[in-house]
Amino acid sequence: MNSATKTISLQAYRLLVYKRALHPELFPIKNRTTIAYGDYQFEGWIMPGAHLMRFVHEDACATELITADESTFPERGLVIELPCAGERDHEESFGDHLKYVSTVQTEQLPESLYRDTYNELTEFAEETSAITHAWQDEDGGRCASILDVQRFRREVHAQTYHLIAQGGIVLRTQAIFEHTTP
Repeated sequence: MNSATKTISLQAYRLLVYKRALHPELFPIKNRTTIAYGDYQFEGWIMPGAHLMRFVHEDACATELITADESTFPERGLVIELPCAGERDHEESFGDHLKYVSTVQTEQLPESLYRDTYNELTEFAEETSAITHAWQDEDGGRCASILDVQRFRREVHAQTYHLIAQGGIVLRTQAIFEHTTP
């Protein structure tokens, strides 16, 4: 996927949730973060206009993928696939001790509002030391993908922002990965 030269449609975005890890070879990863804390591990990857987050606790694994890539991804372990346009909420349990909750919101903004939102979110990313990837679309518009993560004793809270200049697309997600083992 080369999103820097490809037109991305808001309708192409989808949320895929897996009960297993996905291989990094499937993705053009531009930045990543990892957390190993107590008895859980978290890894987040960002790609142009996309992200993947994986949370592992004991023998349970939850993976969230947001992408506009129309490639076929593995079906093995796929729990749900939802379109991202508009607002979406999803909650899923993985075994007895792992819970995942996600909210997805999308909007298409006029150029001036998009520019202000881009500036606000990229400043936020700098202030919070979020991982980012910035690029220009085929018309020279500024685009960015941002992943901000907060680590807690039994959970990870993650916010992502994908800003696509062509079409003024802003896609925001919030996810909580939580284990309930004492």
